[in-house]
Amino acid sequence: MNIILLSGGSGQRLWPLSNSIRSKQFIKLFKNDSDEYESMVQRVYHQIKAVDKSASIMVATSRSQVSAIKNQLGEQVSICIEPCRRDTFPAIALAVANLFYEKRLGGEEAVVICPVDPYVDHTYYEAVNRLGELAAKGDANITLMGIEPSYPSEKYGYIIPDTGENISRVKEFKEKPTEKAAREYISKGALWNAGVFALKVGYLMEIAHKMLVFTDYQDLLSKYDKLPKISFDYAVVEKEDRIQVMRYAGAWKDVGTWNMMAEVMADRTKGNVTLDNTCDNTNVINELDIPILCMGCKDMVIAASSDGILVADKEQSSYMKPYVEKMGMEAMYAEKSWGTYNVIDVQDSFMTIKVLLNAGHRMKYHSHKRRDEVWTIVAGEGTVVLDGESREVSAGDVIKIEHGHKHTIVARTTLNVIEVQIGEDIDVKDKEIFDEELHL
Repeated sequence: MNIILLSGGSGQRLWPLSNSIRSKQFIKLFKNDSDEYESMVQRVYHQIKAVDKSASIMVATSRSQVSAIKNQLGEQVSICIEPCRRDTFPAIALAVANLFYEKRLGGEEAVVICPVDPYVDHTYYEAVNRLGELAAKGDANITLMGIEPSYPSEKYGYIIPDTGENISRVKEFKEKPTEKAAREYISKGALWNAGVFALKVGYLMEIAHKMLVFTDYQDLLSKYDKLPKISFDYAVVEKEDRIQVMRYAGAWKDVGTWNMMAEVMADRTKGNVTLDNTCDNTNVINELDIPILCMGCKDMVIAASSDGILVADKEQSSYMKPYVEKMGMEAMYAEKSWGTYNVIDVQDSFMTIKVLLNAGHRMKYHSHKRRDEVWTIVAGEGTVVLDGESREVSAGDVIKIEHGHKHTIVARTTLNVIEVQIGEDIDVKDKEIFDEELHL
């Protein structure tokens, strides 16, 4: 089974836990078989591997999500990086071109494209596997998954099949309807469009070459910022005559908003939270180091992180996006490939960050032009490299790094570091990388 997982999202619908760097698929609110918290992307990845151990999985994502993906799925995970946002058709074309030109996957091989964030059980990925088999068979150029609706939703597009059989030709597509129209569609056997489809690699490459001028993957990558912004549904799916849909009747939830997430998260509360006995149907997630006490809360979701605090009626939480957009805040928490950082204080001329560096990992070897840094080792052991000179460090050590000096830190054990950035112009873009000069 060849699968491309589409990992996008701007991180606004599950604010303040999600942000521009940590989209909803990276928030750890589920639990695995070992009763440990895991994220959507971890859950999906493990579910696919449980169905097919040999499954080839590629994650198609933006550059801002790469560190979080590596942090949660490991350094060896296959990633296709979208240099900038150009909608789903360019993103999928780039990922399939990577499989075809770089991974040498044959044109007759089938690939299934899936979103990374549905809440489902293993039967869903058994159906995804079946979808790939149907695509390889070649009776249609595209095979879609259609979810049997559980209610007349206005949030999803609809697929109208020719027949009520498990596999049917597609008659037409309907955009997100009114509730009245949705009821009418469902009475005619309509299915929710889950955004899951399977096709042959060669088929998509043929379409991509007709619509986009490029020679191979590297050429497409170099021209990516000039590609048209167009959805895969509009560019390909809705224009294809030889298209079929396979019904899926299992459990399926789109957990893109807090009221939906509250239905499936592993625990009613997470973090330092106390609910009194009058609270009802209320979920609280606290990532801060201070307690939250809730009294008399009913039908609410409360979430607190370094980015902010949300207190909302569950139903009303679905409409938070425009308000979050107006705030326009920088992300205060992020997962990196080496660990995590959490901004704990911001002032005019300095910023304080709590850094956790995983054992065996390191930051990039880099320098800053406009700021100094002071590192205080709180716990753990490692090595600081400053302008090529190595120094062993442990709890209690303080290292001052002036602007213009190259530096990194390597964790021998898990390292906890308080980093203070000092300067009149502190900017995340003020970084120059020198990894090729580092010899450890």
